Amino acid sequence: MPTIGSRRSRRLSGDAILKQHVSFYERMHVMDFGAGTGLISAAIAPLVGKITALDTSGAMLEKLVAKPALRGKVKTVCRDITDTPLGIRFDGIVSAMAMYHVQDTHRLIRVFAEHAKPGAVIALADLDKEDGSFHPEGTQGVFHHGFDRAEFGAMLEEHGFGGCSFHHRAFHPPGGERVSGIFVCRHKELN
Repeated sequence: MPTIGSRRSRRLSGDAILKQHVSFYERMHVMDFGAGTGLISAAIAPLVGKITALDTSGAMLEKLVAKPALRGKVKTVCRDITDTPLGIRFDGIVSAMAMYHVQDTHRLIRVFAEHAKPGAVIALADLDKEDGSFHPEGTQGVFHHGFDRAEFGAMLEEHGFGGCSFHHRAFHPPGGERVSGIFVCRHKELN
């Protein structure tokens, strides 16, 4: 499972998109998947009631809990939820720059659906499909070179998330412009 490793400028623009397109509320319980050091958790903490921050790196989660803005708001869980589900459902699920680290994204989206309350919002930010130059071939822990928007949207729909919208942003790392996107959807019960 991933950790988030984004630059401050990418984080700030992603935070703005999240806050613009997701209606966070005071009693909301949110899962932050691939929480890393808590960049997204810290951004949304003032807007929600509780955050469960998931990552497979205990060292990253230690940095997360040290952030004053998260005291009393966040519970950390160091595990792979595709192997060991949490057994609770959330009002929202967020993730930033983590999905490309997950080998079986279909399985993960299914697990997200199992952890989502009816009507829960899911907001997933990751790279658009790219040529592999962002992470060179053979980079450990990288299973995808971004995602095709149509295919990713169809996968979300297949697992019970509907009303999806896509919002993109450009960032400029060394080597040229990259585009990442944020899918925002609502969970619905499958018949």
